This record gives sequence, structure tokens and C-alpha cells, in this order.
Amino acid sequence: MAARTWFITGSSSGFGRQMTEILLARGDTVAATARRPRSLSNLVDRYGDRIWTAQLDVTDTEQVRKVMADAFDQLGRIDVVISNAGYGLAGAAEELSDQLIQQQIATNLLGSIQVGRAAIPRLREQGGGRIIQIGSMGGQYASAGLSLYHATKWGIEGFYESVMKEIAPFGIDVTIVEPGRARTEFVGGSMVFSDHMEVYDGVMEHYRALAAGDIDGRAANAMAPGDPRKVAQAIIDSVDITPAPRRLTLGSDAYDMMTQSLRDRLKEMEANRDLAYSTDADDVVAARERQQARASK
Repeated sequence: MAARTWFITGSSSGFGRQMTEILLARGDTVAATARRPRSLSNLVDRYGDRIWTAQLDVTDTEQVRKVMADAFDQLGRIDVVISNAGYGLAGAAEELSDQLIQQQIATNLLGSIQVGRAAIPRLREQGGGRIIQIGSMGGQYASAGLSLYHATKWGIEGFYESVMKEIAPFGIDVTIVEPGRARTEFVGGSMVFSDHMEVYDGVMEHYRALAAGDIDGRAANAMAPGDPRKVAQAIIDSVDITPAPRRLTLGSDAYDMMTQSLRDRLKEMEANRDLAYSTDADDVVAARERQQARASK
């Protein structure tokens, strides 16, 4: 298999770090971006010019465009762009400050959108490539206390559902990755907690305990079912699948919870069928009835 060149956001920790290490070890080239690129210095020392690093805060749109352009210009071709940067925000909707809401949307949703928008023209010009958006099982179901996190993850799925149809004619494929809980630094290091209101203590008990340190974040991560190395390898391996999978569900918890959520939503949708059809215009209803009458003869 020929070596590839990859662009990864959020490569200093979690899945981003795991993917960067695996790719470099097997001989690929990685444009590894992070808010603190010094955390990648040991990889630079080991792999030299096969790792290209840059400081990148995905909430800075101009910086996103510049870093993406620099990476393509200096590396010549990028085969795969992985939009991975993001974090979790815990708190009931009423508890969240405007600043917390804006930062969550700016990072997880707008940042991911702008990474994709910066990559698409360069991928189109070079004749194709692949975009991998790291989403979450929280993009298909929702739990109390993570409303803004879910909003961003559901939002980015909707964005790429549309975009993948726009860019397919140019040979650009998109895969949305939906991992479950994995043994990364997510709870202890990549989650932000809001101030709290006592009225929500019963609903937010678990997150209150995490925020207060009554539940050790590292211990909570260690109990997650997902192996981050296996998740990272599965994401990398998906690039060899043709046609590209539109979604990649990783983790038993992701599969079980998303499947149940989708079944529940479909059941609710089916219960609304008669009501949905009843709101059609009279001429549409009449045409449908004539068609059904012809079909029954």
C-alpha cells in the first residue's frame, strides 16, 4: 500500500494522537495540528520531516484557512483530512453561560465546518480525497446534561449529510465517525463543566460528582468500553474501504445506544404517518387516491 499524507486537527491527545502515532509508525506523512504543538515535539524528534506541525485553534477561521493552505502548499498533496478537534460541555441548558454556549458551538460545530470548507477546494483541485469527521454516538441520541454538546454533534452530521452529496462528483468522499466512550482523556481533560443550580442536582448528579472530583475522571475514562488504539486503527482502515462508508460506528455502547435511539425515533415517526399525510393539499390527496385506486384494480 502506497504511503499517504494526512491532515489531522486535535492531534495532541485522544484519537488524534493515537492516529498520528499509528500513521507515522507505518511510514505515512502527517500534518499534525494542535492548539499546543509543542506536545508533538517527541514525534518530530523521532520522525523528522514526515510530521509537519502547526499551531491551530479551529475557532479562528482565518488561521484554519492559512494552516490548511500551508499544509497543502508545503506537502504537495493531502489524501485524507481528519477533523477531530473538539471537547465536551456538561450542564443543564439553563445553567450554561452564553460564553460556554458560544465556545462549544465555535469549536465543535463551526470549527469543524470551517476545516471542511478550507479543505474542499484543495481536495477538488487535486482530483479528490477523503474527509473524515470525528463525531460521536451523541450525534444520534441525546442524554440529559449534554444539550450543547449534542447540538454540535447532531449539527455536524446534518452539515456533512448535505455536503457529501455536493462534493461526491469531484471524487471527495466523506465519512462521519460515531465513536462511543473510550479510554481517552475526555472526561478528565476534554470536558468543561458549567456552574450549577441546585434545582438540577437530581438530573445532573453524575456530572456534579465529576466536576467536584467525587468521581475520578481518569477512573471514569478507564471504565469506558472503547480501546482508543483500536478506534484509531478502525478509522485509519476505513480509508481503504470503497465506496467510503458514510458513517462508522465504533464501540458496543455506541452501537447499542444509537440503534435503540433510531428505533424509538422510527416508531415515533410511524405513529405520525396518518397525521403527516392528512396535511397534504386536497389536490395531492386526490391524486394519491386515484393512484391507489388504479393500483388496486
